[in-house]
Amino acid sequence: MKSDLLKAAWEKKEDAVILTTVDAQGVPNSIYATCVNLSDDGRIVVADNYFTKTKKNIERVHTVSVLFITTEGKSYQVKGDFEYITSGPLYSWMKEWNPTKHPGHGALVINTKEIYSGAERLL
Repeated sequence: MKSDLLKAAWEKKEDAVILTTVDAQGVPNSIYATCVNLSDDGRIVVADNYFTKTKKNIERVHTVSVLFITTEGKSYQVKGDFEYITSGPLYSWMKEWNPTKHPGHGALVINTKEIYSGAERLL
């Protein structure tokens, strides 16, 4: 169910997403991420090309959110926990679609726990 809902919205996603993490004091940090994809099993995969604050934050706090807008102008926010990977099948897959001009140090693999569209909780 959740992967079908996310996949349907993701198919209409505009280019960049906004990835938000928080530091140990709860201060948010948001970045535009353009090297991002949705895996077959419905997990959002973000290439770590130039994470700085983001990398420090994910080492301390284990929840992130991704905000994106569709071509129809509808916004979606996905919240979840994650894994940071530097090897394995999802990492190899990220290296396939991540532009070669970017380093792809690792991949942030987000496991969806909640989905919102505006104020409406969808999951």
